[in-house]
Amino acid sequence: MGDKIVVIGANHAGTAALNTVLDNFKDKEVVAFDGNSNISFLGCGMALWIGKQISGPDGLFYSSKEILEGKGAKIYMETMVSRIDYDKKIVYAEGKNGEKYEQPYDKLILATGSLPIQPKIEGMDLENVQYVKLFQNAQDVIEKLKDETIRKVAVVGAGYIGVELAEAFKRNGREVVLIDCADTCLSGYYDREFSDLMAKNLEDNGVKLAFGERVEKLEGAGRVQKIITDKGSYDVDMAVFGIGFVPNNRLGDGKIKLFKNGAFLVDKKQETSIPDVYAVGDCATVYNNAVQATDYIALATNAVRSGIIAAHNACGVELETVGVQGSNGISIWGLHMLSTGISLAKAEKLGYDAAATDYEDWQKAEFIESGNNKVKIRIVYDKKTRIILGAQMCSDYDISMGIHMFSMAIEEQVTIDKLKLFDVFFLPHFNKPYNYITMAALGAK
Repeated sequence: MGDKIVVIGANHAGTAALNTVLDNFKDKEVVAFDGNSNISFLGCGMALWIGKQISGPDGLFYSSKEILEGKGAKIYMETMVSRIDYDKKIVYAEGKNGEKYEQPYDKLILATGSLPIQPKIEGMDLENVQYVKLFQNAQDVIEKLKDETIRKVAVVGAGYIGVELAEAFKRNGREVVLIDCADTCLSGYYDREFSDLMAKNLEDNGVKLAFGERVEKLEGAGRVQKIITDKGSYDVDMAVFGIGFVPNNRLGDGKIKLFKNGAFLVDKKQETSIPDVYAVGDCATVYNNAVQATDYIALATNAVRSGIIAAHNACGVELETVGVQGSNGISIWGLHMLSTGISLAKAEKLGYDAAATDYEDWQKAEFIESGNNKVKIRIVYDKKTRIILGAQMCSDYDISMGIHMFSMAIEEQVTIDKLKLFDVFFLPHFNKPYNYITMAALGAK
């Protein structure tokens, strides 16, 4: 056999790395360790499961120990890696029944993921205080919701996960309050002109909003009964925390250089500061084309790409990332919102002399009498260089493919002026001759 490739962690980034090696480099010996009992859980489908928009969790897995071992890997599940000797190139691990492993490696890929932020406040040990990260977390919530006495649910954190869960619990027939210390939702991705549209959408569908409030403690006799914030209190039967994640860097052991947030610092080949050791997914940095710098953006798409890149380099084929833009989207009660790059607020915070050009119009020609929806768009750009920094789009219509064009524009450092007269086709079934992208670009000063 050829080199020993060892992968620690087998969710999205780890699975992508494993599949890449197994499918393309048949001479490699491949071993993986994962502390969980399942592989490849699509956490983005968790809210759909809770909200009964899908019938069950089976479709939320796309790989397994059996599939990977069928390709020739050796997979150790429910096996925790205790430490790594980076000098001797040995991984030390222990199985759930006490089995001990000492696994040598030639190349190591760390796909250790991220961990939910757990606030240190009173009452976090009460029953029905939940986190949402793993399949088991979702399974636990689903099981508890069979108890009809759980009527009031608080979701703490109004990022993507929190907003999706607020919709899910409401669809599940519960009363929902969404709490966040920020004064709006989705503030990491959108400017107020967009995030406020989602806030109204949540309110219109019965979600109570408690923005600008910081949770101070939880109260209850055995199980959680009340959430106390700096501005009020809420009666609850379940409290779900989704306030963010931190990179899982435990195995770095102080020897791997870290980014400012604790993620493993990697180059464009996903290699860490230790030769032959790569890091991928939520535990590692990415190169952000929007700001032209190393950054941290935890998204499943980034994880998969990084796993592919690390696998090729670990197997001797040089491959560099082209960078990312943090492209993302969300759909809540039919309101579709998408963004890529950075918002105007973030651009200004980072010191850019930035501007935004907005436009709102019908998706299709006005004479189309059905299936026509309004679209709102914002393009953020640097006033000095004219380079596009970000874009945001919102509609009841599925406009998701449009954001990919802006993602590529940021990657290629396209200017806002380039969009003013670029070739956009017209057919009334699809769009307008003076479409919203062109019109927004023409409005840039």
